[in-house]
Amino acid sequence: MRHVKICLVESTLIEISNVSKVYGVDGAQTHALRGVGFEIHVGEFVAIIGQSGSGKSTLMNIIGFLDTVTTGHYKFKGQNVTTFTDDQLAHIRNREIGFVFQSFNLLPRTSSLDNVRMPLVYAGVSDSEQIERGKEVLKMVGLEHRMGHMPNQLSGGQQQRVAIARALINKPSLILADEPTGNLDTESGKDVMKIFDKLNKDGHTVILVTHEKNIAAHAKRVIEVLDGRIVRDEKNGHNV
Repeated sequence: MRHVKICLVESTLIEISNVSKVYGVDGAQTHALRGVGFEIHVGEFVAIIGQSGSGKSTLMNIIGFLDTVTTGHYKFKGQNVTTFTDDQLAHIRNREIGFVFQSFNLLPRTSSLDNVRMPLVYAGVSDSEQIERGKEVLKMVGLEHRMGHMPNQLSGGQQQRVAIARALINKPSLILADEPTGNLDTESGKDVMKIFDKLNKDGHTVILVTHEKNIAAHAKRVIEVLDGRIVRDEKNGHNV
């Protein structure tokens, strides 16, 4: 079998062009984003940082197809998704994005394995493949020995690792993490970040949204948002 080597650096995953987002109407308008633009390539590890109200959460929601732009353009894998319908955005979101949230969002009376394989249930995948892939991703985050445990039988760090495994189950193009260590103690946070480091080393594209500089330091590139504008975009200490 012929193996094709993928050139990660040159493959553009996300292209944001002159994007603005305005909430409200007329005199009650709030400008959450003001003409932002950048590209993210396959295999990058990017941290989007900023204080509360900076616009970073709005930017994350747009990247993850949870919100739409007011003006400007968003291309994902070469497709201009700016004019996609809600159903089209939901379809691409479910197939292409693996979300990790600060609050874990696990079903409380459901085992780790069943929590992890839930996205495959909605995708119509067979039970046997759900279980096989669920075990595989739990092993990737070091929790194969906890697959039968309920969330209340797990530590916060373990719950977040289950959430990461769930984000991986659909083999997404992008892992999008929103303050993933916000509810964890320092040591658990370090363990979770080691998983993101390894996932990126293995070729996964990771975008991390955080206000913590020590967490952002794990990324290979930092995009800082202030008052709806990008004020810094740095890679390895140099402007990109």
